[in-house]
Amino acid sequence: MMSLIGAIIIGFLAGLIARAIHPGNDKAGFIVTTLLGIVGSLVATYGGRMLGLYPEGSSAGFIASVIGAIIVLFIYNMVSKKV
Repeated sequence: MMSLIGAIIIGFLAGLIARAIHPGNDKAGFIVTTLLGIVGSLVATYGGRMLGLYPEGSSAGFIASVIGAIIVLFIYNMVSKKV
């Protein structure tokens, strides 16, 4: 449970940094960017566990969470442009 809370807190910060790093005009608001950062952090955490990078019960590091948030933000922008 604590790893999930840690991933959410790190994801919040990672979403803000991902928005600053991601190039282009980002039309997502603050809340959407924060939620995408949290999703990116959770993807990095559970994806890293599936690949054996993190032991069970630990969360992804900050850099991995930022990378996950950038990937999720990129996918979101690709999907939202087509709609």
